[in-house]
Amino acid sequence: MRVIETFPHRVREIEHAWIPLADGCRLSARLWLPEGPVPAPAIIEYIPYRKRDDTRWRDEPMHGYFAGHGYAAVRIDVRGSGTSDGVLFDEYSEEEWTDGLAALAWVASQPWCDGRVGLMGKSWGGINALQLAALQPPELRCVITVCSTDDRWATDAHRMGGCLLAENLTWGSVLQTLAMRPQDPELVGDAWRDTWLRRIHETPFMTARWLRHQARDAYWSRGSVSDAYDRIQVPVLAVGGWADAYADTVPRLLEGLSVPTRGWVGPWAHVYPHNGVPGPAAGFLQVALRWWDRWLRDAPDEAEEPAYRVWMSQGGGDPTGGASKGRWVAEDGWPSGRTRRVAHPLGAPGATAVVVPWTVAGGSAGGAWCAFAPVDLPAEQSPDDDVSAVFDLPPLTEPLEILGSAEVELALSCDRPTGMVAVRLCDVAPDGTSVRVSYGLLDLAFRDGFTERRPLVPGRRYRVRVPLRHRAYSFPPGHRVRVAISSSYWPVAWPSPEPFRLTLLPEACVIRLPERPLRPEDASLPELPPAEAGPATDQADDPSPMRELRSDPATGALTSVVRQGWGPGGEPLLSPVEPIGLETGWGIDERFQVDPADPASASALVRHVVVSRRGSWSTRLEVLVEQERGPGGYRLRCEVVANHGGTEVARRVMEEEVSHGP
Repeated sequence: MRVIETFPHRVREIEHAWIPLADGCRLSARLWLPEGPVPAPAIIEYIPYRKRDDTRWRDEPMHGYFAGHGYAAVRIDVRGSGTSDGVLFDEYSEEEWTDGLAALAWVASQPWCDGRVGLMGKSWGGINALQLAALQPPELRCVITVCSTDDRWATDAHRMGGCLLAENLTWGSVLQTLAMRPQDPELVGDAWRDTWLRRIHETPFMTARWLRHQARDAYWSRGSVSDAYDRIQVPVLAVGGWADAYADTVPRLLEGLSVPTRGWVGPWAHVYPHNGVPGPAAGFLQVALRWWDRWLRDAPDEAEEPAYRVWMSQGGGDPTGGASKGRWVAEDGWPSGRTRRVAHPLGAPGATAVVVPWTVAGGSAGGAWCAFAPVDLPAEQSPDDDVSAVFDLPPLTEPLEILGSAEVELALSCDRPTGMVAVRLCDVAPDGTSVRVSYGLLDLAFRDGFTERRPLVPGRRYRVRVPLRHRAYSFPPGHRVRVAISSSYWPVAWPSPEPFRLTLLPEACVIRLPERPLRPEDASLPELPPAEAGPATDQADDPSPMRELRSDPATGALTSVVRQGWGPGGEPLLSPVEPIGLETGWGIDERFQVDPADPASASALVRHVVVSRRGSWSTRLEVLVEQERGPGGYRLRCEVVANHGGTEVARRVMEEEVSHGP
């Protein structure tokens, strides 16, 4: 990473400013303003991830870079988060949008802003940037959305192919904790305590709310800009990573939007590209600056990027992290007229029917649904291949490159009214090493669409299609393309409530690969070395999580364990936020457990402990969220305990039962 310390403009930082709202609440903002000619265009990032402490290390080098190049950079905490007033009642609420529109108008009216505004963000910030753009605020001129979704049902942290993701619980517990943390008394005075207690007692049970919406209903459509792409009337730069869970958003936006749109997907996990892991990291800030200059300053784009730039991963690289083997390739538009879907039958005519082995551990080597660090990436796939129905294409005699979404069409029957399939596309080397290239899930009750569950008729033959995640990948000569089909993908997704038997008719099963011919112009694509502003605030000493799958030799129970952020003595590891005299730490425990013989035994427990301390002032928040699956549905429980100065000041327990549908 190249650290730049000299910029065209000196930067003046404002640690805290209030943005007033019509109902009397205030949003907390941090500003980086260029010194020199004013006013300037403004760049806004609007998220709930606590600008004053949690994301400080990340915000300073990024927003300082933009300000050093003459932009007013504004980082805002969503209502009910960080130092902003109020309570956070849900993700992407109408209230959040109303506040966001008010914040854009406030920024545009300031003497240091020329009235032109760009929105940017990763994950939540990338999602609400698209949502706010769809509301067409007059100040907004362009958007950069990173690792985000345009469809809250199809590609967010709740469902995948209709299957309930474990992430619905883990993300829900994170947001529960974020929403219940206190403001900083150094900025709000004694009012912090009353607001904190209100947050603890009024924040809803996030996981349970999301779980109640088990089909693609109006709740999920709200905020899914894919339902009305034409509402977005400003240029969009969409960025993603193949190791991230949201990469499919980029080609969908390229295909769906009618405004100037560019897509960029690298090998990265759920991180900004200049911090890209797996590598190589890339120069996101330089690309973003050119985007701002083009649409906020009407500057010519002298180094115009192609419409769709992607990292073409090369088979034979390290599947578990580090630097990804591959090269940059590009398309002049998407969908590309150069790629074509090629059908490959999975079985010869007259092939014998294949029974998919029943298992609850079909995803034991699947890693995390959304990777943040190398430990979250999928492992070598042989353990999952061993419990799957496996179909190998003949060894390749020349390279085979794909770009897009592969689709698997299956002819199958099931002996129960409910069931699911997990389909993996793998690259198998001559030595037998199996690497996951892409995958897809489908709850078979959603085989005809996601607006209504339709139970299966046991024994009836069905034809279903399972789209796999988008990917750019080059299979080397001598390798095999493998399609592996399993009856579960735990612990990524919750298993079906009872064992079932899937029977495949291979002669009627096919995979359609989005095959891409070589493009000579790819060799001339410029490199994009990463850079950021300096000096930056040191990132908190937060090691990568420990992630492992344990099997009890006595009972056979499988337990997925994730631990992160703990120090000695069972308390969170505290790290200093030196500029504001604060110490803070966040410890996380996750445990997902299941009896292999009884999928209804699946259960999960997630525990968060967050500690903040400054001098004699200290707070400790513990949030415990549990979920169990029985034959009729789910039982959920959330317990919250808050301490101030070592004394308990609040305790709350929430319990719900949610049916899992027909």
